[in-house]
Amino acid sequence: MGEYLLGIDIGTSACKIAVFNREGHVMAAGSGDYPVYYPHPGWAEQDPDEWWDAICRTIPSVLEKAGIEPEEIKGIGIDGQSWSAIPVDREGNVLAKTPIWMDTRAADICEEYNRKIGEKRIFDLCGNSLQPSYTTAKIIWYRKSFPEMYKKIWKILQSNSYIAFRLTGVVSQDLSQGYGLHCFDMRKGVWDSEMCRELGFSEEILPEICPCHEIIGTVTPEAAAQSGLAEGIPVAAGGLDAACGTLGAGVIHSGETQEQGGQAGGMSICTDTYRADERLILGFHVVPGHWLLQGGTTGGGGVMRWLEKELGAFEREEGKRQGKSSLDLFNEEAAAVPPGSDGLIFLPYMAGERTPIWDPDAKGVYYGIDFGKTKGHFIRAAMEGTAYALKHNLDVAAQAGAGVSVLRAMGGAANSLLWTQIKSDITGKPIIVPSSDTATTLGAALLAGVGIGMYKDFDEAVGLTVREKRCHEPDPEKAALYEKDYETYIELYQQLKGIMKKRGGR
Repeated sequence: MGEYLLGIDIGTSACKIAVFNREGHVMAAGSGDYPVYYPHPGWAEQDPDEWWDAICRTIPSVLEKAGIEPEEIKGIGIDGQSWSAIPVDREGNVLAKTPIWMDTRAADICEEYNRKIGEKRIFDLCGNSLQPSYTTAKIIWYRKSFPEMYKKIWKILQSNSYIAFRLTGVVSQDLSQGYGLHCFDMRKGVWDSEMCRELGFSEEILPEICPCHEIIGTVTPEAAAQSGLAEGIPVAAGGLDAACGTLGAGVIHSGETQEQGGQAGGMSICTDTYRADERLILGFHVVPGHWLLQGGTTGGGGVMRWLEKELGAFEREEGKRQGKSSLDLFNEEAAAVPPGSDGLIFLPYMAGERTPIWDPDAKGVYYGIDFGKTKGHFIRAAMEGTAYALKHNLDVAAQAGAGVSVLRAMGGAANSLLWTQIKSDITGKPIIVPSSDTATTLGAALLAGVGIGMYKDFDEAVGLTVREKRCHEPDPEKAALYEKDYETYIELYQQLKGIMKKRGGR
């Protein structure tokens, strides 16, 4: 019998599941999708039970594809999207859909508590400003909006800890997801009881914090029957998707940096020093003794998925004829357009924006449309706009003292050679692309591998499993052209943010 690790990724549009051997080779992978619900303006929520159902549908097919028996899985690691607020009662029932990271319904609550407690006091404790996207305001929103439901809450769980709970029956809170709550002491990695009281909720609804690679329990008979796994498999606490992806991209030492191109965009700079900036996000890495200074944008690979869905009917049909994907054809159309998209500039604020502007009312904008613009212009401008957002975050990080020399890319966007080169040209940074398309699930699996002792430490885990596929170097001539358009990109938001605020995100 072999020995394998299973990684589970709770993404925004789908769960991704992959089986790895000790050397990090993907034995098989699969995904199961589920919806995002948008019942009101500013709301974006998901049903955690639909995550579990998708996982249970996907695991058997992945094991079958790999030709692996359930008993050969020796450890399970789970990563998940940030800033969930999953309310469960003592029987483990989910009491409401969870607002996800794109949800901004609690903007007024943030303004209220920033005044009541003080922005500086909040930031000094947790290293992050109080924003509606985070878990904190969502808990307060539950209390104010659904007081009867709130009384039934036993624990508030994160995306990965909910799936860990379904697998093991054990409630947990991993260290890397603590940053979503503003009662979390970012220096010590513990809950602050006094801040819990000031925020108006009990520390009792928050699970005990544990290291991300800690084995919290094993697969129960009930979970085994539902998922196709074997009873008794050890399950690690897991962590934030961006942090696990950072591990899976090989970023484990101070100064190393991951660039993210999943549904969301952004970057994560590994540091062994507490380094907070109100414009960015600070959280613990899944690797002990390190933090991640992060930029998180709403416009990443999701922008291209939206464009493909709304404008890609021809490419979908033509792709079938040519044996290509619609996104490959999108790349070809964008490559035919010169750098700078002939003056077409895109603001990728598709669900408000997170770092570094923290504006829930921000909207996506195309500027510079004229009769000469083609679909290829719109596609390339979208690629460039998300790259400008990345540069904006890197510039702010440099101002905070966290300079970056090289980026290590992960996420589906890294499969596009054009898009990755555009990011390199716009940021002026070399970009290394690891060989695996499954960096996030690999990172989750490595947590389990370290937790069960398959690897002696994270250095051994990364050394055995992470390989480099290609490297993109920035083109100085294109960088000079892009710098001018980047200035316009920044100015466009500054000129439009008043209108966006006045219209309340409409």
